Amino acid sequence: MIPTREVYWNISDAWLIYVLLVPALAVFATGIYRHVRLWRIGGPERRFDHSLRRLKGLILYGFAHRRIFSNPYAGLFHLLFFSGFVVLFIGTVVVWMHAELGLRVMQGRFYLYFQSLALDVFGLLALIGLLMAFCRRFFFRPERLDNTWRDAVTVPLLVVILVTGFGLEGLRIAATGDPWADWSPVGFLAAKLFIIVLPMEALRPLHASLWWFHLSLVFSLIAWLPYSKLLHLFTAPANIYFRSLDAKGAMIEPIDLETAESFGADSIDRLSWKGLLDLDACTACGLCQDACPAFASGKPLSPKSLILDLRDELHAQALQSSAGQVSPLIGGRIQEETLWSCTTCMACMEVCPVFIEHVPKIVDMRRYLVMEEGRFPETMQQAMRSLEAHGHPYPGATASRLDWCQGLDVKILAEVGSAEYLYWVGCSTALNSRNRKTARALVQLLQKAGVDFAILGNEEHCTGDPARRMGNEYLFQTLARRNIELLVSRQVKKIVTTCPHCFNSFKNEYPQFGAAFEVIHHSQLLAQLIEEGRLKPPGGLAGKITYHDPCYLGRYNDTYDEPRAVISALPGADMVEMERHRENSFCCGAGGGMMWAEEPSEKRVGNLRARHALETGSDILGVACPFCMTMLEEGIASEKGGREMKVLDIAELLLGPDST
Repeated sequence: MIPTREVYWNISDAWLIYVLLVPALAVFATGIYRHVRLWRIGGPERRFDHSLRRLKGLILYGFAHRRIFSNPYAGLFHLLFFSGFVVLFIGTVVVWMHAELGLRVMQGRFYLYFQSLALDVFGLLALIGLLMAFCRRFFFRPERLDNTWRDAVTVPLLVVILVTGFGLEGLRIAATGDPWADWSPVGFLAAKLFIIVLPMEALRPLHASLWWFHLSLVFSLIAWLPYSKLLHLFTAPANIYFRSLDAKGAMIEPIDLETAESFGADSIDRLSWKGLLDLDACTACGLCQDACPAFASGKPLSPKSLILDLRDELHAQALQSSAGQVSPLIGGRIQEETLWSCTTCMACMEVCPVFIEHVPKIVDMRRYLVMEEGRFPETMQQAMRSLEAHGHPYPGATASRLDWCQGLDVKILAEVGSAEYLYWVGCSTALNSRNRKTARALVQLLQKAGVDFAILGNEEHCTGDPARRMGNEYLFQTLARRNIELLVSRQVKKIVTTCPHCFNSFKNEYPQFGAAFEVIHHSQLLAQLIEEGRLKPPGGLAGKITYHDPCYLGRYNDTYDEPRAVISALPGADMVEMERHRENSFCCGAGGGMMWAEEPSEKRVGNLRARHALETGSDILGVACPFCMTMLEEGIASEKGGREMKVLDIAELLLGPDST
């Protein structure tokens, strides 16, 4: 006898299935259409290229849940019920093919291995995953999660669907004495239970009633899906597929200043269609909120709330557009203080399991405030005016760009004509008395290693990074084009920087305007020189060292190993990691123009990061960014209590006692 079973056993009038399915699909399709129609009000964006690369990412991050597994418990229950429902859906398709298309596939070994055993096992795994999710949601819920009535309905509904499905299988096995029941372990146990508690004559009528009840729940779920949180079953994979494939440091798109009729996002329709898809893809998991340094310091920014507020605005747009209205975005659902709290550290985007792009949206709304309205914090305005007038963002600075290198015999590129490397000193290094020590240390190291380098001296201007992050795209492009023209005229091929912000601008943003330079951060060059044997780390350093990953070097450019290689090469160095390090590092608080913002001490991100460093018990905090140096020295001074901790750049550490 060939193993199989009757598909519609005990069910009469099976044609009613399709009578009920059609309206469910109609309601489902209407809901999906409404979302797609809303996304289409957004502007154009190129996201249909590199299909194979996108598909690979979808498999890795969508189906394999790579980012969700940063929290093993959440990753496990997501994987359990995701894989369970995928297998159950495939099983349902097989049943339909067998019954309606006449393809006799549900028989033999395939029936035993897949339709019986695999469906039972994966159905049980899905049930376990849902129960784990229910416990986490309602018994030990993390603060970042907000419960709504939809959450209270969704998980129990899915549980009931699975339990009734197992119940139907058990009733059928009990009533028919299925000879292959052993291959359905959960159904077999359910059958044993039904045989104990129910008389045989009750099995068939109960099965028929439960079958139609189960079907009605499934069809109700299908109809409700686009209007529920389960919409992310479609929007999350779509958002992962259409994620940005550009370098992370190049995600802020330039504005075509000659053709643009307005600048920035002042209403929801000014975001791109992908930006609007982001909003419906959000599952409100709160991982971005937990990662956000602004939120942790008590500022009025929660990346999760920002996206949910934008989503509410998007859905309200459906009503407003029919009435011929468009609500202002900023000052309505989004407050200006929220936008000016962001450090653009991209921690939110690093942890988001569905690749929502928070930072470009914030910058786009800042662009509107700055370029259209001229509204932004006074201290940032002073920095912007100094950028326009002096080519650096430090109002009141009296030092020249050459004061730091007195007595070091540093070559000026205009005088020597050429060099292997241009050392781009950067405003925050050349014009800050503390950071000049970093520049001097690096120069001495390069000279010891015999590296051929020169500087621009007074010809150097800001790369424009602060202007772009603060929202002044016009000023950024003005500075960028000026610098590109100068560097090309000086025949510069290779650039080394101490500032990760300059590094990111040259490496990822200047190519948007046709520039092509080989850019290296000083941590990378120093690690290379040590590996080649051209630099010998000095001895005499004893004690614990912890290292702070700069956002624009780490998350923006995936440079984590080289700074650690420099520190690890120091004889006597005892490297201790902070709890938040590498891609999960915590911002120093200076990015996004916040270096030039006035903040109360109790809300300074740098003070929180200083506490993280002090908690390691280290003697030295190593940095590789002049912004981080400034913010963390201030933070350590404020938070150290009776402890002492030095803040030193890795170049100073490598130079050792000779550092001046």
